[in-house]
Amino acid sequence: MQYKNKIFHVENISTEKLVKKFNTPLYCYSYLKLKNNIINFKNHFSNISPLICFSVKSNSNVKIIKEIKNLDCGADVVSKGEMMKALKAGVNPKKIVFSGVGKTYSELEYAINKNILLINVESKSELLVIEKIGKIKKKKVNIGIRLNPNTNAKTLKQISTGRESDKFGVAEKEFLKLVQYSKLSKFLKLKCLSVHIGSQILSHKPYEKMLKVVDKLIKKSNHLFEFIDLGGGMGIAYEKNSKKLNFKIYNSLINKFLKKNNCKIIFEPGRSIIGNAGILISKIIYIKKSKNKNFVILDAAMNDLMRPALYGAKHQIIPSIKNKKNLNKIFEFVGPICESTDKFLTINKFQKIKEGDVLIICDSGAYGMSLSSNYNVRPLSAEILIKNSKIQVIRNRQKLSDLI
Repeated sequence: MQYKNKIFHVENISTEKLVKKFNTPLYCYSYLKLKNNIINFKNHFSNISPLICFSVKSNSNVKIIKEIKNLDCGADVVSKGEMMKALKAGVNPKKIVFSGVGKTYSELEYAINKNILLINVESKSELLVIEKIGKIKKKKVNIGIRLNPNTNAKTLKQISTGRESDKFGVAEKEFLKLVQYSKLSKFLKLKCLSVHIGSQILSHKPYEKMLKVVDKLIKKSNHLFEFIDLGGGMGIAYEKNSKKLNFKIYNSLINKFLKKNNCKIIFEPGRSIIGNAGILISKIIYIKKSKNKNFVILDAAMNDLMRPALYGAKHQIIPSIKNKKNLNKIFEFVGPICESTDKFLTINKFQKIKEGDVLIICDSGAYGMSLSSNYNVRPLSAEILIKNSKIQVIRNRQKLSDLI
């Protein structure tokens, strides 16, 4: 993704051409960027050969999951629907991990019938349901137990998942009790210790603390875990000058951990694989001047990209066509939905723009379309994938007739 002759291109196709053909709002993904992200992720941890289970919640388009599967990745799912999509995309069941705090009986039964790699248990109640299903089916069910390590991920509180005040996982004492119970059960096979402390993490320090807690609990449990699921959460640089996670240090921390613990690592990356491989293309409907700023009203809205409204996330906004006429004015880029939180970004300086111009909301590949909705009875956007300079429509634009 880059500018060529002042026009933004995804691989070799200009966004101006895409808009003429598909209209806006439009999600567009680069296969080349996606592929390179996966290659880079694997290279960061090449010496430990982890099992990479793509976090389906970050982008649940079946075509995207299929491309990721073809690059030798599994899937991390948190619902029966996500599991069905992963299986439809051809993901090997033995590379599927089922997580989440509220798995229903029917969801657990479905996962067990599909013989997935393992189910990450998050409570004693869930453990008993799994054991019950195993007893009925007369089979041992592969499980992991998710530990809450009481570790602050130093990220947005809305996406922090490893503090004792968060709903995820079980505390140390409960973890040890569940380990002992599982070891005595005829219908449970404890294969994994699972942990996930949050999302959009840009420092290795929370991971360092997390690994120390995990190491301590392994010793206390006196159990040989085949897998250690370290979750995901590896962040990307949404803003120009934001820092990046030092994968080299994180890898060295894991290597140190593995010298004391003989197990296979599972990762559940989502954002770090698909985040910057996708953009949301939008068009300016109106520019409305007020006393202190200019409202740039886009045809994309919070129903298309929820992250800014949901937890104040910032995505860079750039023009489809560059010019040299920069204006020292305050521009607030907003959507047309009737909510004051339907805004994407406020910028103090931007190039000269006019109604009808095309803009690009960057790094929208993760938690973009997967969080979208029909709020205000707005149809869902189309999604396209560009692979080898060929355009694939991977989701048709929803029609109003589909909603009414």
